[in-house]
Amino acid sequence: MVKLSEMESGQLEPPDRAPEVQILAEPGIRTLRLSRPAKRNAITSAMYAVLADALSAADADEDVRVVVITGSGGSFTAGNDLADMAANPPLSDDAPPLRFLAALSTLRPVLVVAVNGPAIGVGTTVLPHCDLVYATVGSTFRLPFVNLGLVPEAAATLLLPRIVGPSKAAELMLFGEPFDAVEAHRLGLVTALAPDAEALDALVSERTRTLAGKPAAALRETKRLLRDESAVTVADRLDLDRRVLQRLLETQFLAGARATKQG
Repeated sequence: MVKLSEMESGQLEPPDRAPEVQILAEPGIRTLRLSRPAKRNAITSAMYAVLADALSAADADEDVRVVVITGSGGSFTAGNDLADMAANPPLSDDAPPLRFLAALSTLRPVLVVAVNGPAIGVGTTVLPHCDLVYATVGSTFRLPFVNLGLVPEAAATLLLPRIVGPSKAAELMLFGEPFDAVEAHRLGLVTALAPDAEALDALVSERTRTLAGKPAAALRETKRLLRDESAVTVADRLDLDRRVLQRLLETQFLAGARATKQG
């Protein structure tokens, strides 16, 4: 995987367009990079539309095993661009921010986020939807919604208490005060820390390359089981595990039989 800070080749967009969301495709991995550093990667409605479409395309591509979302210019994201939101309020059910959150919450490939710098608002509320979150130790997180007269989006009021506990989630959301990467890691919101941006690049590259080499169906089914909430008892989960495992085994046996016939 190329460095997240140097996504020069393999971009799906023409380089002269300077897109505010860069999309990089390489074997098994799709990287979405917020590239609006002058605004600390604050996300506009147009950027949400690109992100939503890119996530849907990655989800539909059976070769994509991992999706990475990251930022540029020393920031992950300053959150929603409030001026753009005022001009383009997400009042319809198919508004770009809502399409993005829907695509994020149902994404089948493994979702990895690489955070370097501030992760404000949606930059923090997306994290419970991610399977793996890597961050530099200098990164900061904040949920300022109440202070803006709003409520957290992305089902954060449901998902964040499951990770950090109800009381801590209430403190983070009601006060809207920043917290650092060490605290985010301690709370379980961040998977692992890197000392700086270069180390973060190396860590994410190694982890995503490793995942990209694994069987796609097994990755997607394991992610689905990890997030499944329909089987709430051990007996239900054993039954669900059995059905998924049998389906994967049947697929493997059929593939082996076809290979034997062709040989």
